[in-house]
Amino acid sequence: MIRVLENEFYYLDNFQRVLDWIAERYADLLIDDEHAFIAAFPRLPRPARALFVRMVMRKGTLFRASKLNYAEIGCPVEAARALLPSGWIESDPVLTLDELFGLLAKPELAEAFGLTGARKSARKADQLEALRADAAHAADRPFSQWYAGCGDLALRLLVQPLCDRLRLVFFGNLAQDWTEFVLSDLGLFRYERVEFSPASRGFRARQDIDHYLQLHACKERYYGGEPALDVLADVPRHAFGNDWLDSRRERLLFQLGQLLEKERDWDNAYAVYADCRYPGARGRAIRVLEKHGKFDEAHALFETAQQAPESEAERQHLLRLGPRLARKLGHLTRPARRATPAARLDLCLPLPGGEWRVEGVVLEHLWRDDAPVYYVENTLANTLFGLLCWRAVFAAIPGAFFHPFHRGPADLFAADFYQRRKDDFEACLALLDDGRHRAAILATYDEKAGLQSPFVAWDWLGRDLIELALDCIPAAHLKLWFRRILQDVKENRTGFPDLIQFWPGEARYDMIEVKGPGDRLQDNQLRWIDYCAAHGMPITVCYLQWEQAAA
Repeated sequence: MIRVLENEFYYLDNFQRVLDWIAERYADLLIDDEHAFIAAFPRLPRPARALFVRMVMRKGTLFRASKLNYAEIGCPVEAARALLPSGWIESDPVLTLDELFGLLAKPELAEAFGLTGARKSARKADQLEALRADAAHAADRPFSQWYAGCGDLALRLLVQPLCDRLRLVFFGNLAQDWTEFVLSDLGLFRYERVEFSPASRGFRARQDIDHYLQLHACKERYYGGEPALDVLADVPRHAFGNDWLDSRRERLLFQLGQLLEKERDWDNAYAVYADCRYPGARGRAIRVLEKHGKFDEAHALFETAQQAPESEAERQHLLRLGPRLARKLGHLTRPARRATPAARLDLCLPLPGGEWRVEGVVLEHLWRDDAPVYYVENTLANTLFGLLCWRAVFAAIPGAFFHPFHRGPADLFAADFYQRRKDDFEACLALLDDGRHRAAILATYDEKAGLQSPFVAWDWLGRDLIELALDCIPAAHLKLWFRRILQDVKENRTGFPDLIQFWPGEARYDMIEVKGPGDRLQDNQLRWIDYCAAHGMPITVCYLQWEQAAA
């Protein structure tokens, strides 16, 4: 923290760093007001610039000068006065009653409106509701007229949308914000250094930025509970020609389809799914046709999907769906292929007292000094993969990294993620063929310790556990895990069993998925279990019952 506080204007320097980065890399995409802002900002007095950045970094667009009291800035009123000619802020803005309530505390409201007795002691929300009903307070007015006795100054930030656009251009998304700089400066988050080329840009054309903002507005309305059809009307129905933006559009369409399906609006739900390329949309379209009683159409789409399933998840879905549709149409059904069974362990144990999880109960029961058990779930396989393939994951592919705060490549879940880095990944996986993987994994663990990664769980796994895993898990098994992860990163980096048990003296291991009473295996867990069992990798499903219930 000392490194940040040594420079009182660290936040201002970081903001200017963003502006310089954007001006250098995205000048051709900016519109006039963005160019003007970037050019004018450095020319303002430092206290004015610092006050502006403080306002941008805080929540909302309305502030009181007394709440912007920072030692390094000095008098906020004087700093604001230097900002006013820019038109970026407004002094003594016209406020609605609701906006005023957001700025004033209860005692101030009582003074401003002369509230006494029960009205003064009422909850703030009740006070607002009562004043809304009074026609005398219906008109908007400047802050100084709402609260004439207040010696404070109200300020409104007028260019928040512009600042959000600049933040979007820098980060490539609106989920990340200015705190990324602070967390990095404090050393709480550390990032891999990636070389940036002129092609390392999140947006290639101005319309990409506009399309992102349009999709973001629709997504916010969806999460805000607006009717699905109202939101759908404003979602662009054409592809953008930008794979990354198109994937965001398809995901939003899929979510709207789910909402329409939940509302039993079968026709519109099907129309959305049929026009959507998001993984799983075709399966949902078949299901909607089935729910709507359109069994012939559902079966026709099922047969099309069966000829070329888009993924293991869809293949699994079709195996369930096919026999049910066939029965409804009176067709003969073929016996489904039986998955290779995993080993089964049935345990009946005393119900523990206090707080517990079924995985922890089974872990303690199975633990032996010569065969320790660890709760790892998805972390172990992903960490070993991330350490071995670090070079490939962080390869400076155009469009994969375009700012210094990437936890992982922007195209991590893209269908061509592996293909774009095939040579790098194959070079990493080749280390498994002759035993060099152990030294490579441990060297990366030491060299990159603590750096942000989409795969490595630094806080979960220590070096000792990684060494133990490398002692007990054959390289051939690791290679099978890693190749399956690369087939579909989004789906296949999850679903691993809860526990892993090692026998160091025998250089072997067993993965154990724990299911308590009433629990069932999830689809992605079933796929991993089937895969491991089919390839001869040790995997066990443990079914836990409690002694009292069994009795």
